[in-house]
Amino acid sequence: MKGNEKGSMMMANSLQTFCPGFPIAEKEAVLKNGAVVQKADLATFDVVAEDLCGIDEAGRGPLVGPVSAAAVILPRDFPYEVLNDSKALTPRKRDRAYEIITEKAIAWSVGWSSCDEIGKLNILNASLLAMQRAYASLGVNAGLVLVDGNKAPELACARIHPVIKGDACVPAIMAASILAKVARDRLMVRLDRIEPCYGFSKHKGYPTQEHREAIRTHGLSQWTRPGFRT
Repeated sequence: MKGNEKGSMMMANSLQTFCPGFPIAEKEAVLKNGAVVQKADLATFDVVAEDLCGIDEAGRGPLVGPVSAAAVILPRDFPYEVLNDSKALTPRKRDRAYEIITEKAIAWSVGWSSCDEIGKLNILNASLLAMQRAYASLGVNAGLVLVDGNKAPELACARIHPVIKGDACVPAIMAASILAKVARDRLMVRLDRIEPCYGFSKHKGYPTQEHREAIRTHGLSQWTRPGFRT
C-alpha cells in the first residue's frame, strides 16, 4: 500500500470512529466555509493533506516592532515530531524546527505588517493583513486553509476556517507559528543592535518590567507602535 493511500485510510478510519455511520462527505458539508472550528471538528479534515495550508501570527502583544505571520504547506512525510505550539518550545528547539520546516515544506512564506499599519488598522486587522501577505507570497493555492484563532483573513482559496487553539493541534499551523515567531524574534535581535538600550533581544518588544523601565529612562523607541503611552 502506498503512503498516501495508507494515510487516507487512516483518516477515514479515524472519522468513522469519531462519528460512526456518518459518511465523511456529509461531515465536511456540516461546516460552512469560514466557520470557526473547534478541536473536535478537526476529525472532518485530513490535517496532513498536502493541499492544506496552516497560518499563524506572532507579535500581537508587544509594544514595539511589526507583527509577523507565516503560511505553511507540509508534505505527508514531514517529521511531525519536531512540531509544537511555538510558545511551548525552547528557543533552541524552535530554531531547529525552523530550519527543518524551511527545508522540507512544500511551500512557506512569512508576511509582515508595520508599526504604522498597526496604528492605522489596529493590531487585529494588521495581523490579518500580515496573514494575507504571507499567503499571497506562497505561490501555491491551497485547497484548504486553517488559521489559528477565531478570525480568518479574506483569501483567494477554496476553503478557509479559523481553528480555536489550532497551534496546539494542527501540524501546519504549528509550523506556521514557529516560522512567524522565529522570524520576528530574529528581527527584534537585529533591532536590538541598533537600539541596545531597550533590551529587545531579551523581551522581543513585549511589555516586561525591564522594557517599561527602559522606556521611562530613554524615551520611546523609533519602532514603538503608535498609541503606546508609558
